[in-house]
Amino acid sequence: MAIIFSDPFSTLFNLQQMLDASRSSSWLETSPSGLGSYPPINVFRQGDDFVVLLELAGIKKPDLDIQVKDNSIHIAGRKSVDYPDQAALHRRERLAGEFNRALSMPVQIDADRVKAEYRDGMLALFLPRAERDKPKSIKVS
Repeated sequence: MAIIFSDPFSTLFNLQQMLDASRSSSWLETSPSGLGSYPPINVFRQGDDFVVLLELAGIKKPDLDIQVKDNSIHIAGRKSVDYPDQAALHRRERLAGEFNRALSMPVQIDADRVKAEYRDGMLALFLPRAERDKPKSIKVS
């Protein structure tokens, strides 16, 4: 029995059409970035403490809400994009909307000592590890 393949160029053309259709659909637009989780977050350890960096270009400080409890961090906000009156929109890649991110840290965080700095579109959260969560050295007598 012989297997007959269709024209490979036709198959590639159909694949390209499907990819174009998926990119033009709205299923990617669940966040202001339109791609994956928003805002993008990097977390790293510095000694016993943690630092969280978020890219928040175009978001104003009053539009941010940051909450810390135990080992959880909740970051929410709103990004708006304004256009002048009577402007005819030619291309729109900068999306607006609300975002909500929650992170679970591997240690308890001391919420009273958390610091947040925001400048040039970057938010830095400094998360000190709770004293009660740090390992204690025990001397053997």
